[in-house]
Amino acid sequence: MKIAQIAPLAESIPPKLYGGTERIVSYLTEELVSQKHDVTLFASADSRTKARLVPACESALRLSSRRIIDPIAHYIRLLESVFKYADEFDVLHFHIDYLHFPLTRRQLIPAVTTLHGKLTIPDLVPLYREYFDMQVVSVSDSQRQPLPWIGWSGTVYHGLPKDLYHFQSQPGQYLAFIGRISPEKRPDRAIEIAKRTGVQLKIAAKVDETDEAYFQEEIKPLLEHSSFIEFIGEINEREKDEFLGNALALLFPIDWPEPFGLVLIEAMACGTPIIAFRNGSVPEIVDDSRTGFVVDTLEEAITAVQKIDSIDRRICRAAFEERFTARRMAQDYLAIYEKIGLGKGEEPMHICNGFDARPGPFEDEYTSIENRREQ
Repeated sequence: MKIAQIAPLAESIPPKLYGGTERIVSYLTEELVSQKHDVTLFASADSRTKARLVPACESALRLSSRRIIDPIAHYIRLLESVFKYADEFDVLHFHIDYLHFPLTRRQLIPAVTTLHGKLTIPDLVPLYREYFDMQVVSVSDSQRQPLPWIGWSGTVYHGLPKDLYHFQSQPGQYLAFIGRISPEKRPDRAIEIAKRTGVQLKIAAKVDETDEAYFQEEIKPLLEHSSFIEFIGEINEREKDEFLGNALALLFPIDWPEPFGLVLIEAMACGTPIIAFRNGSVPEIVDDSRTGFVVDTLEEAITAVQKIDSIDRRICRAAFEERFTARRMAQDYLAIYEKIGLGKGEEPMHICNGFDARPGPFEDEYTSIENRREQ
């Protein structure tokens, strides 16, 4: 099969540091190549792949040596390249949200879009009313909840190369927090859990420019005068293997509807159990009392730390190998490629002449916004 993978431009493929979506695009692309498919990757020029690479910009935008003022300009060039070569492919697989929808609608090559982000934004309601016919893939079933009526072709959980992370049979002595420093990720919860259990906490996370004030005002003061809380900063994939593998447990104290949470399966691949708050995809990914604990309160999280030794690290690794490998992910996507190529995508639910016949959970919020504008 001739497949085009269209990647975001913020990070290279794979990313040099943080970049969950870009990492998944890389794993999927390389696995499809290993399965003898003809794959072309549209990405930044500093990407590394065994597929054919069509560069859309000189380097990934976030870490570019020159200041990027208008990232959309680079995405327009990306889309021009994709649709210049579109007739060469059996399927176009987009990972750039909805930017391509006007062009995708006007060509005949089967196309599908994996939605990697949150869908709770009210502005998305009128957008998907217009583009209800676009074939899209969710990364968890919970991700669909705000927009259950759009053109879902399936849910495909993320996957990692089987040998990317190494199983560590013995638990470490510290709790791990990894990802971004942001209010929805709740690093403050992780710090509080560590303080109240007396277990060392290591934080490996990046601080985006938009979250700098939150870090300086809310998190940095919590780190001061705490000898057993260590802020490491942003780490790469090689460092992550050791960081997660040597942890007692991964803390995932989120306070938002996480679409997937790649670090959850990275921890499992190392055999490291998880303590995660019940939000978004967490109940789908973490098997409560088997690969970790799904909690609702801070007190429950503290109790979970105290009984984390009851989780068998071998079971964590086994769950990863059964459910979250790149091979399984690629097979699931290939099934979707075949389905949309035959015109057999899932029917959008509750659609009537392109409009939702039954309000979704964010419909009232959007309607109230429109009413306020008219007044």
